[in-house]
Order: sequence, then C-alpha cells, then structure tokens
Amino acid sequence: MAATKKLSSLFPLLSLICFISFFLLLSISRKASISSSTTHPQFLRFKPIDANPTIRSAPSATGDSSCDYSDGSWVYDPNAGFDRYDSSCKEIFKGWNCILNNKSNGRDIINWRWKPRNCDLPPFDPLQFLHTYRDTNIGFIGDSLNRNMFVSLFCTLKRVSNDVKKWRPAGADRGFTFLHYNLTIAYHRTNLLARYGRWSANGNGGKLEALGYKEGYRVDVDVPESTWEKAPSFHDILIFNTGHWWWAPSKFDPVKSPMLFFEKGLPVIPPIPPDLGLDKVLNHMIRFVEKTMRADAIKLFRTQSPRHFEGGDWDQGGSCKRLQPLLPEQVEDLFSLKNNGTNVETRLVNQHIYNALKGSNVHILDITRLSEFRADAHPSTAGGKKHDDCMHWCLPGVTDTWNDLFVTHLNSLKI
Repeated sequence: MAATKKLSSLFPLLSLICFISFFLLLSISRKASISSSTTHPQFLRFKPIDANPTIRSAPSATGDSSCDYSDGSWVYDPNAGFDRYDSSCKEIFKGWNCILNNKSNGRDIINWRWKPRNCDLPPFDPLQFLHTYRDTNIGFIGDSLNRNMFVSLFCTLKRVSNDVKKWRPAGADRGFTFLHYNLTIAYHRTNLLARYGRWSANGNGGKLEALGYKEGYRVDVDVPESTWEKAPSFHDILIFNTGHWWWAPSKFDPVKSPMLFFEKGLPVIPPIPPDLGLDKVLNHMIRFVEKTMRADAIKLFRTQSPRHFEGGDWDQGGSCKRLQPLLPEQVEDLFSLKNNGTNVETRLVNQHIYNALKGSNVHILDITRLSEFRADAHPSTAGGKKHDDCMHWCLPGVTDTWNDLFVTHLNSLKI
C-alpha cells in the first residue's frame, strides 16, 4: 500500500520527464533534417524555353521512369574510382591524360560520384554492354567533346575485351570493332553538323557582295558535312552534339570572317546571326537523319558540355584552377543567363537544342547540369596548350559518368 502511494506521488514527475524527453528527441530529429537539407540542397534545374520535361528523363537501371538524372549532387567516395580503365589506354588524347600529365588532382577527379536525388546511376557493366549490343554499330557525331566521350567508352570496353581492330566507317575520324561481339564504335568529327568552308567575294558581284561582304565562311544549313552524311545509313545508334563552334569569335569573327548562311544553294538574305543559323541547321539535320536512318534506330542528341573559364575566356587569360566541384551558388554565378558570363553559351545552346528537337524522334541525353559542377575536372594547365584547357575533360573523368547515363538511356529505350 505504501509502495503504491509512493509511486502515485512520483507519477507527475515521471510524466514531466517523459514529456521533456519526447520534446528533446523531436527537436534533435528536426535539426538533423535541416542539416541534411543543408548538406544536399534542392538544386535548381535549368528549364529551356518551352522544353518538354518528359524527354529529359528515362527509366533508371531499377526501372524508375520518374527519375530526373540532372537533379543530384556529386558525392565524394574514395571507392568510386574503381578499375574502369586507367591512364595507360592509348586512345586517350595526350592533353586529356591528366594522371599521366601529373595534374595535381588528376587521380582525385574520379573519386567523385554523381548521385541523382531520387534514384541511382550505377557504373555500366562493360561486359554486359558488349553482350547486349552485339552486332551493333554506334556512331558519335560532333566536335571534340563527343570524341572525349567516345574515347571514354572505348577505353572502358577495351579493358574487358582486347580483341579489337581499328576500322573506320565512311567519313569517320576514329573507329574500332570489337571482333568477338561484332560491335563497332566510331567518331565522326564535325564542328557545325552542316557543311562549311571559306567564302570569298565573287568579282562578278552577288547579293552578299552588294551588301559589302568580302570574305567569311559559307555554311550550307541544309547539307550535312561529308564526314557523317553516310553515318545514318550505317549506324544503329547515333549520338550527336554541336555548340562550341557556334560561339567562337576567334574562328568566325563577326566582322573579318563571319558565318554566311546558304539554303538551297543560295545565300540567306538578309544575312542572319549565328544563333538563327544554328536553328536552321538543327532543323535540317534532324529531318535528314529521320529521313535516312531506319525507323527502329536510336538517335540521341547530347546537351552542351560546359566550359569553366574564370577570369576571362581562353584567349584572355581565363583559367580553371579549382580542385573540387562547385557549390550550387557558384554554378549559377558561372552559367546563369542573367549574368551573361564567359561560359553562358552552355545554356544558350541548350535552348536551341530543346526547341529544335520538340516533336522529333531524337532523344535528349542531358549531361549539362551534372557537368556544370565539375570545374575541377578539366586538364587546365596540364593540357599542354599555351592556355588553360577548361573545355575538354580529363580522362578518366566526367565523361565516364556521361557514358553511364548514355548506357542507362540506351537500355531503357531497348526494353
């Protein structure tokens, strides 16, 4: 009885202790949640004008069709730099071999793993890839950034299959066949996708001459460059890119050597600026590919690869000295259209790509957002040039993740 009375007198105290304990646990839990959201902030996703968000996503390796692979973060993982391939792969262009060139963070670059927010992006299995895409021809069509990606894929596959023969399809700059699987991968170099070459005024005059033009570059917006015009009839899978050369005043000086666009063999009058010329080229090239390629072939267009020049452009002393990925706010400082900075063409080009591809059967491979963070992963001063290389990527490096995404998309389209 006395014991019962004692317990009864302690009940209010025990209740108070329980209430305080519950409150403290709730408070700690909430703080942990805030800390987590601070560590992994909600990254802004760049949405081009009138972009169709459904074509940006593909089912993940786990079959999640709602995954947005562009929404995520780079996670440091010492085990991420697994034995995909190393600096001994001879196809790596010398200026991109950051480990061999002793770039200070050359080995650390591959220790960062891209983690999409709502799914996973595992490294693709090269042996499984060779089995799955047996008797297949894959073509990379574009500028040197597509070669960057092509080399990454080749080195990854060669690590598991040495029975390789150099062989180039018509027009290709590089090409290899994995003989045991009859799988060919090739790189077709083209800067603008369309045919272009030097133009000089005709002594007999013409519409451009009448406007005062004396020289420049003729760009035939409706004629594919010869390096890849036969690729759609040969390859089963094509991945395109263009963009870097369209905003290259050092090559296409708007005054001394402007782009002069031709359509159906005649100059476009009045002359149009490069951004409108890009629209015309994209529209014509998409129609050409859809017309000449098999209906069941897979066509992808890779979004723009970001440059990371800070302090000026490549010919103005610009550099890329960072040793870790950027923070979200730093990404926006470099690439925001509002800031109109040195690297703004990344998102400008993407606007044109998304608009041109609407309604087509060409799929988009969005590598831009995940790459914008990686200011640390360019050759920089280790590229062997007179200026910092803040455009191409170290190999091994970020383009390995592009190929993980590429293979994930391929597998989802093949299902």
